[in-house]
Amino acid sequence: MQLDHDQLRQLLALLGESDIQEFSLEGDDFRLEVRRNLPAAAAPVTVLQAPVAAQPAPPAAAAAPSAPPPPAPAARSDLQTISAPMVGTFYRSPSPGDPPFVDVGSRITPGQAICILEAMKLMNELEAEIGGEVVEILVENGTPVEFGQALMRIRPA
Repeated sequence: MQLDHDQLRQLLALLGESDIQEFSLEGDDFRLEVRRNLPAAAAPVTVLQAPVAAQPAPPAAAAAPSAPPPPAPAARSDLQTISAPMVGTFYRSPSPGDPPFVDVGSRITPGQAICILEAMKLMNELEAEIGGEVVEILVENGTPVEFGQALMRIRPA
């Protein structure tokens, strides 16, 4: 069984939308284990992938246990929160020298790119689902984020 990056991303998105707490999948050249909402001693996501070459080698990647995301400030009733749809690293701009996608006070429209979440060396642009004004950006550039962690607060238009 082969699993490419798109299939992995789709699988993780489906798992993120479900209430499944533990999931394992094993193929000829990989092993995937996902665990969430477990005690802090357990790793939330573990991915081990052996190279496709015939010679044995150590696993290519393994996610280390991480601390729970910092609590977000209390939400205001007039604002909508944009949350991380996956675990990854939050980036405000497409590349280090470029201006950020949005700043506090920026007007956004549905479908507009608002940040990048890097997961497993894949850069995933997060698009706004609603239009409005960016009121708060809750995560620093280059910071790791957890699934469901609040990223921004928007005042809907």
